[in-house]
Order: sequence, then C-alpha cells, then structure tokens
Amino acid sequence: MIDVLVVEDDFMVARIHRGFVDSVEGFRVVGTADCGERALTAAAELEPDLVLLDLYLPDMFGLDVVPRLRSAGHDCDVMVISAAREAEAVRRAVRHGVVDYLLKPFDAEELRDRLERYGTRRGELGAGVVRGQADVDRALGRVAAPAAAPALPKGMSVETSELVERALRTAEGTLSAAECATRVGISRVSARRYLEHLAVTGRAVVSLRYGQAGRPERRYHWHAR
Repeated sequence: MIDVLVVEDDFMVARIHRGFVDSVEGFRVVGTADCGERALTAAAELEPDLVLLDLYLPDMFGLDVVPRLRSAGHDCDVMVISAAREAEAVRRAVRHGVVDYLLKPFDAEELRDRLERYGTRRGELGAGVVRGQADVDRALGRVAAPAAAPALPKGMSVETSELVERALRTAEGTLSAAECATRVGISRVSARRYLEHLAVTGRAVVSLRYGQAGRPERRYHWHAR
C-alpha cells in the first residue's frame, strides 16, 4: 500500500483529491495539510510514501517544501498538483526531483493514470540492484511518460481545449458540437472548432448521425488510446 499525504489549502479540493486517491487500488490517503509548515509536520508524523503537493500555499511556495523535506531526512516522493503554469515553476519542480506535475483542472481518470504509472515505476524498481538501463528509464518516467499534445492552432486556448477535452472524455456516448458548447459554456462554432482539432490530432473520432432530412449531424467521442 502506498501512503499519500495531500497538501492543499482549499479543504473542498483536498477532500476531492482524497476521494480520487482512495479510489485507486494500492493507494490510501493518510493525512492532509493546508499549508507548507503543516505539511512538514504531517510528513514527520505520518511518513508518507508520496506527497501530492499544491504550489500556491498560504505560507510559502509549494516547491520550497521539498528541500525542507529532504533536509529533515524524508525520502518521500513528491507529485505536484497545481494550476501553476509558469515555465520556471516547472523547471524548479524538475530540479527538485518531483515524480510528476499535473495541471489543474483535471479529472479523476487523469489522476488515476498518473498514480498507477507512479505505482508501476515504484514497484518495478523495487529494492536491490537494477537489472539494466530499461529499469532506470522506467524509474525516471522516460518510458511511460505521455506524449506531448499537439500545438493548438492560432486563436485557440489551452484552457478551453482542456475543458472541451474533459467534456468529451466524461460524456456517456457521443457529443455534438451544440451539446459540447452547452456543457463547456462556449459558442457552438467554437466547440466545433475544438472538437475538429481533437479529431484531426487523433484524440477524438467523428461519426455521422443521419436524420429524416438535411445534413447529417457530426458527433464526436473520445478516442481512448
């Protein structure tokens, strides 16, 4: 069992994260902390295997917690979960050796996927001596890391693209552009543009629904690869 400490200053978000983590087999949340100082205290008391770390904490920037964990002798892994999109934050996270960096907003399946990959890497490395370079690469996440998403066309935003993608991923069945627009809160034309981009890049599949008259309706569903 992998013990997890959730560090998040919004108690409702922390509760949601706890539910997400506890739903993944082999993981359990052993505690939560709403600031950096409480995170350090909780780590000393609970000795978690993994810390899910928000960066925008009320008393310090989240990454400042990591060197203090190390200086206190804690060898727990750290996974950043944050809305911080600054390139410097990502670079600092890499320098501090975080095992993953997940941007908010995300859904339960995205976190589940990251946790399961982490659990696999952790289990494969195990104890003793690694068998070869492949084990080292897996431990560093070089094999299981997802491919970068294709660049968005001019005029399209990452935030809206993520919302459209989430609507499609969580839909029961297919979505039309109009249905997607209603879910996301954008125009039908914009929804159609984002959905078509997902289809072109292979992350969505288009099907046609024929009615009694007029042009067939284009419907989209998520392509789980």
